[in-house]
Amino acid sequence: MRFTWKGTDKIQSKKSMIAGLRAMMLIIVLLLSISFLVSVFYIVNKEKRETIKRESDTALNTIADSIVSDIERYKEMSRIVMTDDGLVKYLYAYRGKIDAGFKFATQKSIMRVLTPTTMVDSVFVFRDDGEYVSSSRDQYYFDYDKLNDPEWKQPIVDQKGAAVISINADGAIVRKKGRPLVSISRLVYDINTQRCIGMMVMNISSAFIDRKFDTMSDKNMAVLGTDGTFLSGDASIVPYLSGIEISETITHKEIKEGTKSLMLSAKKISGMPILIACVIPIDNSFEMYRTTYVIFILALIFLLAIVIAGTYITKNITNPVSGLTRAMEKNKEKGALEKIDMDIPQNEIGVLKDSYNGMVERVNDLFGKLLDNEQVIRRAEMRVLHEQIKPHFLYNSIETIGSMAMDANAPDVYSALETLGSFYRNFLSKGDREIPLSREISIVQDYLRLQKLRYGDIIEDEYDIEKETENYIIPKLILQPIVENSIYHGIRLTGERGLISIKSRLIDDVLHIYVRDTGVGMSEEQIEKLLSAHDDMKPDGEPEPSESFGLWGTIERIRYFCGTNDVVKIRSTVGEFTEVEFIIPKRGQTDER
Repeated sequence: MRFTWKGTDKIQSKKSMIAGLRAMMLIIVLLLSISFLVSVFYIVNKEKRETIKRESDTALNTIADSIVSDIERYKEMSRIVMTDDGLVKYLYAYRGKIDAGFKFATQKSIMRVLTPTTMVDSVFVFRDDGEYVSSSRDQYYFDYDKLNDPEWKQPIVDQKGAAVISINADGAIVRKKGRPLVSISRLVYDINTQRCIGMMVMNISSAFIDRKFDTMSDKNMAVLGTDGTFLSGDASIVPYLSGIEISETITHKEIKEGTKSLMLSAKKISGMPILIACVIPIDNSFEMYRTTYVIFILALIFLLAIVIAGTYITKNITNPVSGLTRAMEKNKEKGALEKIDMDIPQNEIGVLKDSYNGMVERVNDLFGKLLDNEQVIRRAEMRVLHEQIKPHFLYNSIETIGSMAMDANAPDVYSALETLGSFYRNFLSKGDREIPLSREISIVQDYLRLQKLRYGDIIEDEYDIEKETENYIIPKLILQPIVENSIYHGIRLTGERGLISIKSRLIDDVLHIYVRDTGVGMSEEQIEKLLSAHDDMKPDGEPEPSESFGLWGTIERIRYFCGTNDVVKIRSTVGEFTEVEFIIPKRGQTDER
């Protein structure tokens, strides 16, 4: 009964999952539809505004370029007027000679130069003594305080003869009736001596700007001075500019006027106190009849795409993933790693199944190898332990024999027993499987001292142990078997005096230990057989008996300790030497001294 209820719960859970998936699909469709409509409105409105900005940029730049071109032409004309003979004579004349006739002649000379244009409203020429002559068509108001103010004249002086553009001469010269003026002011220099002899102000009627709008009647534009003086165009634009910071780069700002939206664009003409502004209405209406069919078709495409995607996902992803999950759960319940055998499309899920099966096969293979290696290591350790049992019995008797030697007045025998006791004390190492290198070296030293008692002085030993390697942790009893092998299968067979040297180095945080003897050496075949002894094991995991079992077992223990086979190198020349190098990555170190 419990099983039935459990199955029912799973069925209800799947139904709830399907219902949730359907609800999610509906929500996705709704969100996509809303997002699409919002995107359409946003894109249309944004494009409208970008189009208006581009049109405004074109119009403002066109007007600005045209104004700059005309003013450059008037600046060139002012330079010509400045060199007129009649004007130069007036500026050089003594004050006592200047009368009405002299001024009239000067005016005629200036007007002769200005005859080709009708937009130059007046020219004023000022002498250094305050006298001036004018050629004008209208009456003007002079602000003499400004004209005599050094601050007003300073910008003109700073230009050293170059033209300074201003509106109504910065308020110093204003026409009593009519349009504002664009003033071109400059110092007059003698072309021969380059001495300043006066100042000239040429006033141009702002009416010259009106012609710029003839081809732009559909644009609401205005030109005004930076001081707010209206020059030309649509004066109703001026209030919109209040509080807006305008630079030489075109500024765009959307403003509201009741229910209407307007795009205000403005810029300052470079090097001139003149602003250009443009206002274009923004049509916020959305013409649905032009986009309804497109939206409907796109919505259908979205829905169809979702259905196709849902079917594809169910067939190629959801169902295969569910099958894989069920198969993995079965493996989990059985507590076994077995391959999954089911039909899955050859896509990413199929690759996942193949990867899982490959992983299962690899893990099972690794488990098998791990068990084999563990058995080999355990057998090797058992053999080592077996070999230790005998010394252990002897170790218990050493102190008794030592005491008897001292009682018998045999100090050499006592010293030998003391060395033997030290050897087995380090050898047993309190049951530790891993010890610092310094203790391993002590074991070797005690062992060699005992061997020297037997073989005399035919054995020499030397040590070169780096200080920083002494506390590195290594497997216990890896050097003594090598040294024993060097004595019995190397030096002793030569019948001559031999040297055993032990050296340690730390290279890239990896410990290298070298044991070298001057024995009979080994051939390449012997070295190869020794390093590949693992392949010569019996079916039960026991290695074939050989004289080098100690060396072989040591190599296997180091391989197990390091987790890799590349832990030993053997170099030898027959009749000269044999060197065994152990390569042990850092496992740890101790503070033992």
